[in-house]
Amino acid sequence: MMDPRNLLIQEYDYDLPETSIARYPLTNRESSKLLIYKKESIQEDEYANIHKHLPKDSLLIFNNTKVVAARLLFTKMTGGAIELFCLEPSEQYGDITNAMLQKKKVIWHCLVGGAKKWKKGEVLVKQIDTSNPSMTLSAKMIEKKSDSYVIELSWNIENHRFADILHLAGEIPLPPYLNRKAEDTDTERYQTVYAQHDGSVAAPTAGLHFTDALLQKLKKEGIHQAFVTLHVGAGTFKPVKSETLGDHEMHAEYIDVPSSLIQQLLDQSGKAIIPIGTTSFRTIETCYWMGVKATLDADASIQALEIKQWDVYTLPQDISVQTALQALLLWMQRQQTMRIVCKTQLLVTPAYTIRVADAIITNFHQPKSTLLLLIASFVGTQWKTIYQYALQHQFRFLSYGDGCLLWKRKEI
Repeated sequence: MMDPRNLLIQEYDYDLPETSIARYPLTNRESSKLLIYKKESIQEDEYANIHKHLPKDSLLIFNNTKVVAARLLFTKMTGGAIELFCLEPSEQYGDITNAMLQKKKVIWHCLVGGAKKWKKGEVLVKQIDTSNPSMTLSAKMIEKKSDSYVIELSWNIENHRFADILHLAGEIPLPPYLNRKAEDTDTERYQTVYAQHDGSVAAPTAGLHFTDALLQKLKKEGIHQAFVTLHVGAGTFKPVKSETLGDHEMHAEYIDVPSSLIQQLLDQSGKAIIPIGTTSFRTIETCYWMGVKATLDADASIQALEIKQWDVYTLPQDISVQTALQALLLWMQRQQTMRIVCKTQLLVTPAYTIRVADAIITNFHQPKSTLLLLIASFVGTQWKTIYQYALQHQFRFLSYGDGCLLWKRKEI
């Protein structure tokens, strides 16, 4: 196996013209173009017809995380603007879901725009509801970390959870490469129709193309659906700035997977498993590797089962998917839990051997990104041919753009 630490990120660069970046979504979600890549052949269609390109009895894995209005704008008494971008909660809450349920106050890790104008201990206040000036949200800086700030947020509305406060006071955090402020339409369109669990600061964009009608059509065609949760962090937009991958730190994100999903994956043996997006892919592949760890230590703690950045390149490579997933189910039974809730730092590179997925449905990703490296794990160096074709045939790129169905290359 090639050592992924030595991978040169320059080899995963390409020229992405500004004109190819989709600044706004199409009016109809399922009208987006779909590139189909299979056996080194490329076809074009649109999402409305995706069922025609999927085998019957396929299992589609969707990420049902919900984007929260994570951008909070404050104005100082002097008129200076301070912007908070809520990244993730303090570790004291255990997971994002619990943090979102907090009342009265919460501790959050944030990026801060205008931080130099904000003195430590100084309390910023903003109105939560403009129709009721007495409803306020306060922010106090607790400490500065290497890459973020620890902020205490408190509010004076009884029985309102932090998720409610963000909904009332925050703005949808559009990706930085869109170079525009969020508009009213983004509240709906930068969200999948099946979004359920608050916690993401970015949408699982591969799912933006699916409508309720399309999901029903897929069911009628004998194509099954299952759901996992991975709360997308801002690190998903973080480019690889080092020359080699060994100097890049992969972001960690919360996953929440029910035991019923593990059983569905086991029952799907021999039939196609297709994650919708890189987040769903990383979640189900993480489950496999957690199962590998469970086969090695049946009494491991949940912390010991978590997947770190380089784990999958050093763990045993010869454990079958069935064995690993069964071991994970047994571990859950011993722990008397119906859900796996933890973080994953899984980094997928061209050196990675895909275990669970047979194909992926995803958007077109940024140059020099870990997302593009993940795509190369499916199609190898053919990613260049696929992306060049998409650029030449006016496919729309990035979050609000078109997408592709990529089938896994056969191992030689």
